[in-house]
Amino acid sequence: MYANIINESNQNYKTVKVGFSWTEMIFGFWTPVFRSDFKWAAILVLAEIVFGAFTWGGGAFLVTLVFAFFYNRVYVKDMVAQGYKPADKVSSDVLRSYGYI
Repeated sequence: MYANIINESNQNYKTVKVGFSWTEMIFGFWTPVFRSDFKWAAILVLAEIVFGAFTWGGGAFLVTLVFAFFYNRVYVKDMVAQGYKPADKVSSDVLRSYGYI
């Protein structure tokens, strides 16, 4: 499911995914990089290095799997903190029903 958000101060419009992040599970830390979310990309890289180093890489997969369950929520909450708001009533209802806002 998707929602539309807008930053009214600079008229920046984004469509965000709501729910489980398949792209995070498949691409790992590249998903935050593609979204220009470098804070979470760095956190994810460090977590993958720490957990992957002691488990021959298995821990890195586990980190991306667990992170896939909540990355979209973290991303949308960061966007809301930066001044983004739902662009329409449907998007507002979707974000509220998932507990993002």
